[in-house]
Amino acid sequence: LNDDSNSEEIEDSEFDMERDILILEALLNSDPEPPLPNQKHYFPEAHNDLKVVEPKNNKSSDDEPPKVELKELPPHLEYAFLGENNKWPVIFANDLSVNEKSALINVLKSRKKAIAWKLTDIRGIDPQFCSHKILLEDDFSPKVQSQRRVNPKIH
Repeated sequence: LNDDSNSEEIEDSEFDMERDILILEALLNSDPEPPLPNQKHYFPEAHNDLKVVEPKNNKSSDDEPPKVELKELPPHLEYAFLGENNKWPVIFANDLSVNEKSALINVLKSRKKAIAWKLTDIRGIDPQFCSHKILLEDDFSPKVQSQRRVNPKIH
């Protein structure tokens, strides 16, 4: 505080640590205030709107590994695999020591079920909500459009 030339001086009379601690303890130990009359039904209605969506696919991640296309990584990252035949890929920093890498891989292997490998592994999220699809009719073919100008010149 003393090294900074732009800092303002705080007078001891304005700063009473014991008083502030007592105020914070009183706030933390006090019962929460009841909601205001206009907010009486706000929170129960908000919670009633939320619903938990159970996944439709009952297969766990242990049954089949995710199908992913491995891409070239930047030089500071590398792939490791938690299963045989390049299955269950994970990415980590390549500057870890050999002992750190093996310890990390062992922890990830033992906790493989904690990782959401696919959308269906995330409980409570509807896969239809997370999926992006462009629906086209059968007789349509994709076209490449030229880039549009943001501010075209008007002549």
